[in-house]
Amino acid sequence: METAYIALGSNLPSSAGSPSQTLDAAILQLAELGRLLAQSSYYPTEPVGYAEQPVFLNAAIALKTALGPQILLDHLLEIERTFGRDRSHGIPNGPRTLDLDLLLYGDCIIKTHSLQLPHPRMAQRSFVLIPMAEIAPDLIHPELRKTMSQLLKDLSQ
Repeated sequence: METAYIALGSNLPSSAGSPSQTLDAAILQLAELGRLLAQSSYYPTEPVGYAEQPVFLNAAIALKTALGPQILLDHLLEIERTFGRDRSHGIPNGPRTLDLDLLLYGDCIIKTHSLQLPHPRMAQRSFVLIPMAEIAPDLIHPELRKTMSQLLKDLSQ
């Protein structure tokens, strides 16, 4: 069993309802993939990149799971699809019903065409680091060797 950290985001309604209802429903589905260890608050966040879209709600969870990282990622993508997300269409960084990103999986460092761990942009995204610092402030990034709190502090300077 390994601990995975997953970022969640939503800024469009889905079959579950509002973005907050979508995150609630997605977390229930994610909990079926292991044991939910921690869940952050929901944070309203201005869009990054493509600005002409609604504000996002972002969160992070810690999940103890027996699934390997690639299989876990496949499940995350399937959960996105059940809430109406189609990654093959749409504007990059555009509006979406649900976004699930596998941020960390234990201390794994993986770089393949379909999976990069740690998530390559997590240290540059306050909408990821704020919820991560809430649930795991002392967790150390396996490549940067800094805690989530330190990364967030570095970003805000």
